[in-house]
Amino acid sequence: MSNLHSTLADVLTDRFTANTARVRELAAPLTNSQFWQKPYPYGNSFGHLVLHLTGNLNYYIGAQMAKTGYVRDRPREFNDPNPPSKDEALKRFDDAVQMVIAAVRAQSPDDWSVEYSGTGTDARNPLEMVVQCAAHMQHHIGQMIYLNYELRNQEESAR
Repeated sequence: MSNLHSTLADVLTDRFTANTARVRELAAPLTNSQFWQKPYPYGNSFGHLVLHLTGNLNYYIGAQMAKTGYVRDRPREFNDPNPPSKDEALKRFDDAVQMVIAAVRAQSPDDWSVEYSGTGTDARNPLEMVVQCAAHMQHHIGQMIYLNYELRNQEESAR
């Protein structure tokens, strides 16, 4: 593995690992009920954002790059009437991130520049898609920070 290729794989896997740790840190103080609660009539619950990130990674990297065969049901990520438990949702998220890390490590230098053709993205190559997925996680982590703050604030106000 060339130095650039090795560095690229390390940077990308470190970013996904750090993002995952942040999601877990933010989820830790939430009860199962809070994990699925929407603090406002609009927006998403913390849990539905976890399902969404899991679906995003499993589709854009799993199905398209790692050829896992994953079939995405994006609307269900936001409105599943019978969502899994907090622990199960986080386990699925962890599994998706581990698949991403394996897919990143499996890329050859030439693989990064082949044509990419996932539905719903303008990414031209796998590298661009992986970077977009990392940025997408960061975006939703920002929302999770706010949701965590609001849920804990509501809990304190109820006391």
